[in-house]
Formats: sequence, C-alpha cells, structure tokens
Amino acid sequence: MNVIGTQSQGQGVTLLAEQICAGLVGHDTLVERLMTALLTGGHVLIEGPPGLAKTRAVKRLAEGLDGSFARIQCTPDLMPSDLTGTQVFRRNSESFDFVPGPIFHSLVLVDEINRAPPKVQSALLEAMGESQVTAGGVTRRLPDPFMVVATQNPIEHEGTFPLPEAQLDRFLLHVDLALPGAEAERAILDLVEGEAGREASPLPAPLSHGELGAARAAAAAIHLAPALRDFIVRLVIATRETDGTPLDGLVEHAVSPRGTLALAASARARALLHGRDHALPEDVEALAPDALAHRLVPSWRATSEGIDARGIVARLLGHVRPW
Repeated sequence: MNVIGTQSQGQGVTLLAEQICAGLVGHDTLVERLMTALLTGGHVLIEGPPGLAKTRAVKRLAEGLDGSFARIQCTPDLMPSDLTGTQVFRRNSESFDFVPGPIFHSLVLVDEINRAPPKVQSALLEAMGESQVTAGGVTRRLPDPFMVVATQNPIEHEGTFPLPEAQLDRFLLHVDLALPGAEAERAILDLVEGEAGREASPLPAPLSHGELGAARAAAAAIHLAPALRDFIVRLVIATRETDGTPLDGLVEHAVSPRGTLALAASARARALLHGRDHALPEDVEALAPDALAHRLVPSWRATSEGIDARGIVARLLGHVRPW
C-alpha cells in the first residue's frame, strides 16, 4: 500500500476531523481519539467535568456522518428497555410489534453512563461487544456502522454506579479531559460569541458509509512492523510480569489481550489520520494511556501512594522502550 493511496482513502475522515475541530477549542486529542475509534469500529468513554464540550464534540461528529444519531441521558431509574426497545401491543392487528430503542442508531451518545443502573450497563455490554440486542427473546442486529460514545462526570459520585472492569474493557479508548487554561478559555468565549452573532455556515456533505468503509479498510491495511508489534506486546506483558520493575506491587489486575489488540488497531488508525502507510512508536506511545489505563486495576499500594492507572502507564512507558 502506498502513501498516496493511504492519503486518498483517509481524506474524507481527515476532512471530517477538521470539521469537528472547527467548532471546538483545545480538543484536538479528543477529536483524534473519536476518529480513531470510528476507523476501528470501537467505542469511546470520555471522562471530564461538566462544560467541556463533550456532548458538543459528539454532536459535531454525528453531523458529519451519513447515519442516524441518538442521545441517551442516563438516570438511576433508566430501564434496559429504554435503550433496547420494547414490545407494543397493536389492537388493530391483535399482535405485538417491536419498537426499537435509541440503541438502534449508527452513533449513540450515552450521557453520564455511570448514572445508569447495572442492568442498563449490562444491556449496553451486549450491544457494544456483539453489535446486537436481545429483547423479548429475539436477537436483532444493530446498524453497521455502530459506535457508542459514553461520557461520565468524575465530580459527583452520589447516585452513580461505577462501571465494572468488564464494561470498561469494551471501550477501545478512555479519554480523560482536563479544564482549559486562560488562553483556551478566552478562545472558547470568542468562538461561542462569534457563533451567536452569525448564521451557521452550511456543512459539507456527510461522510458516506462507502467512504467510511474504504477508510476502515485502509486503516486495517496500515503496516505494523514486527518490531512495533513486539513493542506493543512487551508493554502489555510488563503489566503482568512486574517483579523487579518500576511497576512492582502497583498492579492488581493486568491488561488482557484485548488491550493488545486495541492498541495495535488504534496505532494503525492514528497513522492513517497522519497520512502515513505505516505506524510508528510515537503512535503507540501517544495512545497507550487511553488504550491501556482503563484495562488495568491499581493495587492497594498504588492507591495509597496516590498512583492511579494513568500514572502506572506513564511508568510503563518509561520502563519499556520501543527498541
């Protein structure tokens, strides 16, 4: 595969990323992660305080895609059928018809997912893992493409249900957002005030399913050198074999093979977004915190020392080098 072909097949995705960035400030990394998940068929969990344009970013992504979009606002009284759909009795035909829920859309925003009760989170688990939903004893396929972007607020914990490790593992990437600085804050103010004073400019044609399919095929064909594959494997194995390393005693549960696959697929997608036909160590190092941190559990010792999962991954990257 040549570089020209790679750039051509990824052009639509690159234009979509630019379109999303045009309406955001300081979220280039978030947009890159969203596009990475879109190219790999994965799902994204975005965590950050309120007001950081998490929902805005996903809505702009939906505007640029040729597919349906739904937003689910999670609350403690949410039921699985509120997501998957329900059987409705039709009196004229004296039969039950299935009314699909919001999960039957190409792009689904699950707002404040940690406020959803465990039964709802379990319903999401099947949808995200198998691209299907079982309701009323019948299994139904979800649209293709299908992508879930979930958000959660790290500030308020009352009335929330922390996601179990099995649910977190279904997310390709977990993006952690921080509050902006003064310069970015002023840029946000100027952007919003400017939008309020002018008519919205027409959006370019949305990315079609065919264009997305071609971009996904191009991402899957990105070259991953044997040495780079070894680097990914060594990173994951280092979370399991910690004796005598900087991670000794810090990891309670190590990263599973799904983390290896997620990091490899993400590195390919990032290379495509940057116009390359091959992945580099910098792709792996840039994505490792978002691809691996939510897949490992810090030990009590790490927690007592104030070292979280991302801190462990930072030590991991300092210990395991590409070559």
